[in-house]
Amino acid sequence: MNRKLSVRHTTRYTYDQPVLRSAHRVHLRPVIDDRQSVLEHTLDISVPVETMNYEDVFGNATTRFQITEPYTELTLTAKSVVQIKDRDPFAFARVPIRPSFPLVWMPGERLMLTPYLLPTELPDTQLQEITDYAMDFVERNDRDLMETLFAINLAIHRDYAYSPGSTGVWTTPYDVFVKKAGVCQDFSNLFICMARLLGIPARYICGYLHTGNNGENRIGCDASHAWVQLYIPNVGWKGFDPTNGTLPHLDHVRSTYGRHYRDAAPVEGTIYTPSYETMTVDVEVCDVTDTYGTSQPAEAPQEQPQQPQLAGANT
Repeated sequence: MNRKLSVRHTTRYTYDQPVLRSAHRVHLRPVIDDRQSVLEHTLDISVPVETMNYEDVFGNATTRFQITEPYTELTLTAKSVVQIKDRDPFAFARVPIRPSFPLVWMPGERLMLTPYLLPTELPDTQLQEITDYAMDFVERNDRDLMETLFAINLAIHRDYAYSPGSTGVWTTPYDVFVKKAGVCQDFSNLFICMARLLGIPARYICGYLHTGNNGENRIGCDASHAWVQLYIPNVGWKGFDPTNGTLPHLDHVRSTYGRHYRDAAPVEGTIYTPSYETMTVDVEVCDVTDTYGTSQPAEAPQEQPQQPQLAGANT
């Protein structure tokens, strides 16, 4: 049965002195395609602005705006109702032509996929360690592509500790590999790096996860959730969620695609005033399959205090 989920994403900024000018980019409308439909979507901005809506180079619905009047508080609230079609997430693994290593891409394919084949810029010694780690999965699974990917997805979930606050935006895939701890963004970055080193195109997905208040079998996210999509020969882009060791199905709402987090960030901006900023994020995901507004929240909304940032920093 298809599923309907409502998502409310609120981002609040406060400043210690008035901000005179700022520019913002927002990726808050979920993806629309043959698997996911957006039935309702609104974006409320607490200060008067003129917005510009367009599709960015990755196909993401994007809103840009500038604020030229002084303000000390800014709140962005996006509300969406999304319908997700019920399809077997494992069906692609049963394709007649089952790919194996090494993967071979035709020149035209490689040209189009190049942005998703380049691993994170790290020292060669670190990339070699991650390559050896990834190749161990390949050899243990008889070089079968599907089994290798399923094994990596499950291993990151089982072997790495979900540890909020232990990492930051500058944490590298190698840091995660060594510490064996992180959050959804970190686990996605590690999987992406491993896949690209194996010649598998990989992209970063930002969205939301419905937890259903059953934390025993789902790791919740206070804000947006991250997972990956890999490009499989003869199949196309398919999702993997290494944080939970699952394949995305009816609990995942996709919002943006990108090479990495910076391409897919839900909200970012620049302030042109020497002011300290505090940001909080409040997300609520509800199952409204039967009727809008009657389901209980999937998780209690939680505030996420962030470290103050100086003017000019991306937020």
